[in-house]
Amino acid sequence: MRRFALATTVLTTALMLSACDKESVATGAPIAKGAQAVAMLRTPDGADVGRATASEVAGGLRFTLDVHGLTPGTHGAHIHTTGHCDAPDFQTAGGHWNPLGAKHGSMNPAGPHEGDLPNLVITSSGHGTLGMVVPGATMAGLLDTDGSAIVVHDKADDLMTDPSGNSGARIACGVFGAN
Repeated sequence: MRRFALATTVLTTALMLSACDKESVATGAPIAKGAQAVAMLRTPDGADVGRATASEVAGGLRFTLDVHGLTPGTHGAHIHTTGHCDAPDFQTAGGHWNPLGAKHGSMNPAGPHEGDLPNLVITSSGHGTLGMVVPGATMAGLLDTDGSAIVVHDKADDLMTDPSGNSGARIACGVFGAN
């Protein structure tokens, strides 16, 4: 009987914890299940060039980008570790979001970083969209004490070379904030 009571207590506690919302490391405030974080992308001169959204989905975070007004072609796009986008070069965004210490790129056998996204293709009209799910990523990790940013680079990411896929200069940046 005692084993049954202990097992029931453990099971009840586990069910209660799984029903709780995740906590934000930054504030200790609850992050609602299915929460979103939004980043408004700007160039070094402050021009609005789009928006990125992170949404909690089953098994990870879904990132979407909707970009306009950038040079047509293929551009690297990455989630960076720090929620700062200081012009002119956005170096304050830090390196790629990489909590597991992986190598860069989806084509790298020791990769990818959690911050590695597919290349963003900008059409001749200057518009591009991108969407992907990063398995295992969490909103609490994205919105940690120093936040995070999304950066668009001027060249294509080769999807393999550490640390940033030879994707060149940072041409647009946005800081994620809870929505």
